[in-house]
Amino acid sequence: MGEAIGATLGFAVGIAISPIPVAAAILMLFSDRARTNATAFGVGWVVGIAAVASIVAALPGVGTDTGEPSDATGWIKLVLGLLLLLVAVRQWRGRPTGDDEPPVPGWMARIDDLRPGAAVGLGLALSAVNPKNLLLGAAAGASLAALDLPTGQAVGAIVVYTVVAAATVAVPVAAYLVAGARLDPTLERTKEWLIANNSVVLAVLLVVFGVNLLGDALQILT
Repeated sequence: MGEAIGATLGFAVGIAISPIPVAAAILMLFSDRARTNATAFGVGWVVGIAAVASIVAALPGVGTDTGEPSDATGWIKLVLGLLLLLVAVRQWRGRPTGDDEPPVPGWMARIDDLRPGAAVGLGLALSAVNPKNLLLGAAAGASLAALDLPTGQAVGAIVVYTVVAAATVAVPVAAYLVAGARLDPTLERTKEWLIANNSVVLAVLLVVFGVNLLGDALQILT
């Protein structure tokens, strides 16, 4: 299972570095339903992370009986790498310059009004539909499938992957549940930094993973 954890760990860290979802979780901690909504958001976040990797890992034709990557895995990684580079370009072009205010998604202004069900849905959307996290999750699933592991080991690897990927959302929520309002100043500063630097952080991260996936794809296909 160590090989599987190693193959997916980088992608888990890439998902964990998600400024906007972390900022969203922090915003929920300032809302009227702080504990309920932040917990619900965390549940959706975890389920989405695990679901994407699991579904791709189970797709027919992605794995092989030899434990070696199939051509399908190579093509999947090639497409994912190119898509990550395209998203990186989009993020870089959208970064704030000079004294410009960083762009903030419109839904963030409505977080105070969310009910728990909507908070779960938002967590799912940001982990499983958000382009960057969807692509990284798919890459993790493809890497896992290529190893042709027994079911128990594959499940264990996905659990470790999910724990690492979800940590940056889960830790602030868990800390708030324990410490309460004493964390407010720290959370506020963290949220502001994440929003201000979101585009640059994601652009650099996506270039690194995109190039890495393209390299893996070329190695498999040639």
